[in-house]
Amino acid sequence: MKVPRVTLDQWRTLQAVIDHGGFAQAAEILHRSQSSVSYTVGRMQEQLGVPLLRIDGRKAVLTDAGEALLRRSRQLVNQAGQLEELAHNMEQGWEAEVRLVVDAAYPNAKLIRALTAFMPQSRGCRVRLREEVLSGVEEVLKDGTADLAISGLDITGYLGQELSTAEFIAVAHPDHSLHQLQRKLSVQDLQSQMQVVVRDSGHRQPRDSGWLGAEQRWTVGSLATSVGFVSSGLGFAWLPRHMIHRELAEGALRPLPLVQGSIRRPLFYLYTNPNKPLGPATQILIDLIRTYDAQAQSPVQPMGNITHDG
Repeated sequence: MKVPRVTLDQWRTLQAVIDHGGFAQAAEILHRSQSSVSYTVGRMQEQLGVPLLRIDGRKAVLTDAGEALLRRSRQLVNQAGQLEELAHNMEQGWEAEVRLVVDAAYPNAKLIRALTAFMPQSRGCRVRLREEVLSGVEEVLKDGTADLAISGLDITGYLGQELSTAEFIAVAHPDHSLHQLQRKLSVQDLQSQMQVVVRDSGHRQPRDSGWLGAEQRWTVGSLATSVGFVSSGLGFAWLPRHMIHRELAEGALRPLPLVQGSIRRPLFYLYTNPNKPLGPATQILIDLIRTYDAQAQSPVQPMGNITHDG
């Protein structure tokens, strides 16, 4: 890799000359002599082999090449400043990264609002978000590869903070044979139909969740796929209300009139990694998750895995 010939200090000096209207003004701002500033900029031009300034009357102005290079250099100097600030924050005990694993059934509108509020407070701390299903969250937490976890399971040996519930509704397409019965539905009615369920992403002790009494079952890899299948008339399922607002409003899905159990409200918990002390950024994110979890939600499209570099 080629070693840069021009230093950050030289780029900062050129910026000062342009931003403050000349060599004398830049020297005053930088607390240096005018001759030092002139030498620094002249040396830059020699090293780059490109003229950066031209004299227009008694004023030095940027050449076209100088304007293009200066514009890019501002990004470089700004990023260097952010890097130094991050190093300072880390020295103060601020984390470089918070790893968060979330059950895919958790309302992502709440999570997005919490992460949005975290960004201006992050001080360069990254958030690495991972989505899992059922025991997949538990495995990631127990493996030590997550600092925070949001799960709908009561994980043995961990003290979770209670969050809100998510409402799951038994639904099918309006033209599904279950709706054609035009009456309250029993367990026997469901047993003869195709049920769509989401695969547990855990590998050690995958578990089934909810009613699984149908003789025929299709297992899919995500809730989004399950919504797509059931909306197309392929079976029935219990689906989170926050993920099917549009399908319900447009009539692609319709709640099943079950005798009982048509709605479920599993409780979510927020867990921390007991083997890692909570840093200040992690604690801020915990507080924000709890704050926005307590607020009413609005539908948001699935978010997937993200990495935010603050």
